Amino acid sequence: MKVILDYVPNHTSDEHPWFVESRSSRHNAKRDWYIWRDPAPDAGPPNNWLSHFGGSGWQFDPNTGQCYFHSFLAAQPDLDWRNPQVREAMHDVLRFWLTRGVDGFRVDVLWLLIKDDQFRDNPPNPTWKHGDNPNGRQVMLYSADRPEVQEVVAGLRSVVDEYEDRALIGEIYLPVERLVAYYGADLKGAHLPFNFQLLETRWNARGIAALVNEYEAALPRGGWPNWVLGNHDRSRIATRIGVDQARVAAILLLTLRGTPTMYYGDELGMLDVKIPPDRIRDPFEKNVPGLGLGRDPCRTPMQWNGSTNAGFTSDTPWLPIDDDYSIVNVESQSADPSSILTLYHRLIALRRQHATLAYGDYEPVAMTGDLLAYIRKQGTQRFLVALNLGNDPHAVSFAEAMRDRGRIVISTHLDREGEIMDGDLNLRANEGVIISLA
Repeated sequence: MKVILDYVPNHTSDEHPWFVESRSSRHNAKRDWYIWRDPAPDAGPPNNWLSHFGGSGWQFDPNTGQCYFHSFLAAQPDLDWRNPQVREAMHDVLRFWLTRGVDGFRVDVLWLLIKDDQFRDNPPNPTWKHGDNPNGRQVMLYSADRPEVQEVVAGLRSVVDEYEDRALIGEIYLPVERLVAYYGADLKGAHLPFNFQLLETRWNARGIAALVNEYEAALPRGGWPNWVLGNHDRSRIATRIGVDQARVAAILLLTLRGTPTMYYGDELGMLDVKIPPDRIRDPFEKNVPGLGLGRDPCRTPMQWNGSTNAGFTSDTPWLPIDDDYSIVNVESQSADPSSILTLYHRLIALRRQHATLAYGDYEPVAMTGDLLAYIRKQGTQRFLVALNLGNDPHAVSFAEAMRDRGRIVISTHLDREGEIMDGDLNLRANEGVIISLA
């Protein structure tokens, strides 16, 4: 087992000793460890930067008469990563855990660590409309993804490189062309800048095919790709695209080139859970209620078995558990040879058995409509992956791509293993297959 820690370098608690010192006086030695500014002449915030959780990103502190910046909650003041003392202190946090043997870090909101040193206003977002995420009113030109952040990323990487065989993973919500910059000059940035494109794109075969091609083309030479299908900030995959298509998504994730990242419960087909108003925990939902932005629905307890509270706890869980837990749980699906959990197990085993599915070249196969297909190849080994992202069956010829006969090694329904293909393939609705090519 490898242990990856969540490292949160952008902010601290307002109760952290560093911030307690910082806010105690304008002359305190740690004052400039955080981002403080005088209010505007009209006593408003210093500029128009917004919090990701709604409202202004500036909080007035009456004790010292200045405002501090917070990208998220007012209780989470942002550190000033332009300060060399902050960098060194936060580097020492990395060393503390690396010395104890952790295998790496998932770096929270990596693209937010540096803000504009002139504190210029962000421009308005012309595509934003009422009902959208309030934070989207602006283009975050000056409060995120500043050019200087690459120096910070390189500094984090240099600390990680002091230890053997450790990984630096960055949480970065940016379009592909800006995301890949976080691999760094000469690949001395993040080992894996998280690729969240599958979270953001519509579940459409043509769009996903174009996305994969764009991402592969944008990767720097030697940059290792990665794909994320679900996380704690977005609706669950089975809710986004349906339970049947979630199986197709599993094949996609585990056959694309690079490192796959799965979110707990997605291997069971867990759904978002409706949260009663009195059970809401997410401060984002509390700050901007009614817009459907709350993340509690995808953060409910793991469903282990059919016992009380899905075997997660004998006490009252932090969030409610879905009514389907008696069926959608690890214990029952482990005993079902056709379950989505079994599919995940089989896919992971296949990927481990055949390095081609992880490291091999990616070669797209031209398709139309709801069909997505590609070949993974390494040396003499070749696999054809064919996915039907629609609700209708399709008959398709792969004669040119296959060259010779092939054999199905796995399908979404786990009922076609061993079928011999001579070039023509019948795909059922919401079905995907992996074919070993001779």
